[in-house]
Amino acid sequence: MEVLIASPLEAEHVAAIDAADPRIQVMYSPELLPEARFAADHEGRHRDLNDAELRRWRDMLASAEVTFGLDWWAPQAMRENCPRLRWIQGTSAGMGDALRRTGLSVDGLVLTTAAGVHAVPLAEFVLAGALYFVKGLPELRARQADRRWERSTTASLAGRRALVVGLGAIGREVTRVFAAMGVEVWGAGRQGRDYDVPGMRGQVSYDRLAAALPDTDVLVLCVPHTPETEGMIGAAELRLLRPGAIIVNVGRGAAIEEEALIDALRDRHVGGAALDVFATEPLPVESPLWKMDNVLISPHSAATLTEENARITEIFVDNLRRWLDGRPLRNRYHAGRGY
Repeated sequence: MEVLIASPLEAEHVAAIDAADPRIQVMYSPELLPEARFAADHEGRHRDLNDAELRRWRDMLASAEVTFGLDWWAPQAMRENCPRLRWIQGTSAGMGDALRRTGLSVDGLVLTTAAGVHAVPLAEFVLAGALYFVKGLPELRARQADRRWERSTTASLAGRRALVVGLGAIGREVTRVFAAMGVEVWGAGRQGRDYDVPGMRGQVSYDRLAAALPDTDVLVLCVPHTPETEGMIGAAELRLLRPGAIIVNVGRGAAIEEEALIDALRDRHVGGAALDVFATEPLPVESPLWKMDNVLISPHSAATLTEENARITEIFVDNLRRWLDGRPLRNRYHAGRGY
């Protein structure tokens, strides 16, 4: 079975994939792939291939039965350029946005994701984002810049109530971390499902968010981009939050109506927002969010660890063996759900 590594990957991880099973043949030509700008950069800086290099790349696509990552050159045309393709191993947890952005249809293909790889770093970012505002770090930095010694009080995260929206691997890890900090954690998940999440005090379904928001001090969004989650937090929902509430979004930017969030931040009804994702990425330079003192901006990098590729490779190697043995794969993407 011919396996194409279509994303920049370190040599040791390529070797681990190659050693997974003698029944596979790995194709990897890093000189034909985008140049990684940082560790675990799965998009990279695109290269201008000459005619001979492009023919080589197209030949590899035509041979591939399995790919690690989407084709960087023409992702929307993978069905035509990869006639033997049967399975794509994605490099992100939420592949729905990538499919929408590229226009690639995966009907009839198997798609697996990197779900679970990013749960710990994102939970760490959520905790850091909440503490950033609760402990008054923006004010401390401002006083430090002015060389102003002024004693004051801060609040405590312990004893506050958090609402974690989205109870997959990321939401579960956020719940664990917050509960360990003494936070009263409530969760929100899909309608009709009962979630057993250690540390969670109670739960509501997405359609009952309005009932939970008035008691919420910290709103954490861990949802993928689906029709059900798009715009789920708008002006009405923001006004239901406790005054001064904190928002942390590590899911998808489309979950919040950004203009409504900006308005709520301006009048301080929302006390602070730590944002890793945005409606438009990169965040436009003219966005008011850049200059707001109660906003912490992360360029969709909160989940990216230097060791990320090792963790994704572990999932892929396990899935390769499962595929060859006819066993169920981990992290299968379900088009109907959008994740």
